[in-house]
Amino acid sequence: MELEQILDSIEGSREEMVRVMSEMIRIPAVAPECGGAGEGRRADMLAGCLEGYDSIVRVDVPDDHDPGVMRPNILAKKNGKGRGTVWIVAHTDTVPADDLQDWDTDPFEPVVKDGRIYGRGTEDNGQAVISSMFASKFIPKGSLSKRSIGIAYVADEEMSSRMGIEHLIKEGHFSKDDVFIVPDWGSPGGELVDVAEKDLIWINFNVTGKSTHGSTPDRGVNAFKVGAAFLVDLLAEFGREFPDENEMFIPRGSTFEPTRCGCTVMNVNTIPGNFEFAMDIRVVPGYTQDEVLAVAERVARAHEKATGARIEVSEIQRHVSGGMSSTEGEVFGSLMESIESVIGKRPKPVGVGGATCANFFRREGYDAYVWQHGGGTLHGPNEYVVIDNIVIDAKVFASLFYRLCV
Repeated sequence: MELEQILDSIEGSREEMVRVMSEMIRIPAVAPECGGAGEGRRADMLAGCLEGYDSIVRVDVPDDHDPGVMRPNILAKKNGKGRGTVWIVAHTDTVPADDLQDWDTDPFEPVVKDGRIYGRGTEDNGQAVISSMFASKFIPKGSLSKRSIGIAYVADEEMSSRMGIEHLIKEGHFSKDDVFIVPDWGSPGGELVDVAEKDLIWINFNVTGKSTHGSTPDRGVNAFKVGAAFLVDLLAEFGREFPDENEMFIPRGSTFEPTRCGCTVMNVNTIPGNFEFAMDIRVVPGYTQDEVLAVAERVARAHEKATGARIEVSEIQRHVSGGMSSTEGEVFGSLMESIESVIGKRPKPVGVGGATCANFFRREGYDAYVWQHGGGTLHGPNEYVVIDNIVIDAKVFASLFYRLCV
């Protein structure tokens, strides 16, 4: 089958793309540690949609927090005659919907409106799940004279990737001859391609004071008050200690963002004895996570001494960046040509905050590339995907398969 026929078939599949996406979004896929049941039912549904492959392998991994829950990964291949596989890697889990009052519609009942599909997980990472499915759908098995075609639907990307791509890499499901495309970050017009990511560390801070009645604050230690002052000083110190910028990255500098915050007290007239919060920190090359932790500990000890509170600093997780993927050679050139042939523009290579599945490949010394057309509503209320973007991505990936596999 010629490439133009494949692209025409993709263009004619819009209604089916919407149908499959909608069926998928109706099945929540939130991690057990966030109150969900994992990706099991969604993986069952997606596996049933994969047709015409030479092999479909399911790799179930027991959940870290609830071993009774399996976190499923799906690896589907159409075999080529040459060495290596061109993999499109998409994750099937989502973050929680958070406050439902912020949503205009039910986040797990997709709504199709104005060329968009609304729902939790439509963009992150449903766009990649559907585009990869249809990019490979119309290339017949047995027609691949070069590399194989591979679709990897992985678990646990939103929380740690330990039960997803990290497990698959450790178990030897990929090789040095493989090609890795991870459509998990996009830019308006598809003008940027991610070839590098920052180091990431998540840190939790637990402030313990002494609870008392709101009318007698002198008898207690207000953990909330201590924590607020500590956070302000911590952000200022991070800014002083890690000021460097790198023009390769978007944004150019390191980022230090308070994110999760626990409840203090349920009533207004009690001085809270505990305050807990977490930070999402991503640093540009040249700094290390250990340096960040050292600064956090130093500021925490100073506030303990000044207030009498106790501040526990604990690491939640870290991702060490694996260096920049090559911007030369057949694979990168074919990706650029495939993108340009569909959208009419050649994207610029950049670095981003991370941490996508691509970084796990880079840490093993493999090149991996992150590209999607459009995006920007991931993790927010009223998340949506533009249907045109799914079609564009599918055409780009089909073109890449055709260049490297057919």
